[in-house]
Amino acid sequence: MSQRVGTKARTIREDAERLGIDLDRLPRHIAIIMDGNGRWAQRRGLGRLLGHREGYRALRSVLLHVAELGVPYLTVYAFSAENWRRPTEEVSGLMKLIERAARDELDVMHRNNVRVRFIGRMDGLPHGLRDAILQGVETTRGNTGVTFTLAINYGGRAEIVDAVRSIVASGVPPEAIDEETIRRHLYQPDLPDPDLMIRTAGEMRWSNFLIWQSAYCELYVTDVAWPDFSKDELLEAIHTFQHRVRKFGGVPEA
Repeated sequence: MSQRVGTKARTIREDAERLGIDLDRLPRHIAIIMDGNGRWAQRRGLGRLLGHREGYRALRSVLLHVAELGVPYLTVYAFSAENWRRPTEEVSGLMKLIERAARDELDVMHRNNVRVRFIGRMDGLPHGLRDAILQGVETTRGNTGVTFTLAINYGGRAEIVDAVRSIVASGVPPEAIDEETIRRHLYQPDLPDPDLMIRTAGEMRWSNFLIWQSAYCELYVTDVAWPDFSKDELLEAIHTFQHRVRKFGGVPEA
């Protein structure tokens, strides 16, 4: 979480200020599409699961950096609803890897005041992974640091479908349905919309991630594969974000 210069440790907040980042204007909510694990491994002649393993090590580092910076919310795309189409061996390995990471990292997250949350269709997950997620959510419920949301078996369209089903089941009359109604029926309605969406490995797609919530977020794409995503990449993404002009459909002030 810090870098040594001679005998003095330099924090990530100090690194951010050296880059010209305004620590009073950090994005409130960062969302990340962690892409490129498999390709990273294949370029090194390794199995794809080894790439995913390195990817989760990168995630641990990024989470701690975000927490130290003071960004309130981080949401990551850990496993999409479409990822079930991958080879059975890879899917099974991913489920076990996510479960193991959720259990092994819980103590670190709890000690760092991280609050864990979940979005996605829980019913479609293996029992062991479900238990690990629920344990993480319950253990960290009272923490007040960064809110870390795992999107697993998640799809943006599926979330909207589930929201519509919930609205219908609640008996809301059609004429009473507006954007706020839909928001209240999303998986975690109290999470603020992401300000910054980071996608690694160079792909220029939204991939069905937070498609309702990210209508006006800023997209940052890097060619760096997720296992190589570092503190410097994170700071560059934030630095770029702070130089964007966010109009939200209007005209920026002079």
